[in-house]
Amino acid sequence: MADSTIRVAVAGALGRMGRIACAALQDAPAGIAYAGGFARTRVPSEQISDDLSEMFLAHKPDVLLDLTTHPSTVQIATAALERGVRPVIGATGWTHDERAALARQAQERGLGAMLVPNFSIGAVLMMRFAEQAARFFPTVEIVELHHDEKRDRPSGTSLLTAERIRAAGGAEDVAIHSVRLRGLVAHQEVLFGNTGELLTIRHDSLSRESFVTGMYLAIRAVMDARGLVVGLDAVVDGGGR
Repeated sequence: MADSTIRVAVAGALGRMGRIACAALQDAPAGIAYAGGFARTRVPSEQISDDLSEMFLAHKPDVLLDLTTHPSTVQIATAALERGVRPVIGATGWTHDERAALARQAQERGLGAMLVPNFSIGAVLMMRFAEQAARFFPTVEIVELHHDEKRDRPSGTSLLTAERIRAAGGAEDVAIHSVRLRGLVAHQEVLFGNTGELLTIRHDSLSRESFVTGMYLAIRAVMDARGLVVGLDAVVDGGGR
């Protein structure tokens, strides 16, 4: 294996998204390699450990792809940085204070860390288009729809969308409506209203495989980052290596 290969471990390796991530990493493009996983259940044949410290020592990853849930994700990402491993975090539910602490830790250690509420490139573009539309429409509401096992509501993507709308000079009060139904994956509508017109920006992830391309891009990008990066915008603009 070449020295330039990025070794990636997966936390939450036996979850729905974790399974897809592990399979994708084992079939990843040149320069990225699967380096084991962490889950509640040990699976030696798949290099999955139930002990996080053991996993770091045994597999020596460069990047930890964290697909766990809040609040476990906070301890897992912190532990990764303490060991010199760059976390790419797909888990949502992080508070402002937790994000700030992660940013400080990454900056102090001179390592990259990424918080990615949504790995879909289409979702990144949806947020960007909403940001562009925000200053032209005085009213806006967001409807986010996810599978019934998603714990957090509103979703991280909807919260980040609302934050970006406000920062762009759009409406300060952005209502978010959350739907949790079996059969859904990840969907979001941003509805902008003005006198006599309605603009709807919608993105649908119809399968979890839609997140794989964004994962690869984030894994490459975090190796060059310093401090905390939120979202995939820099990657979409060519920030990945």
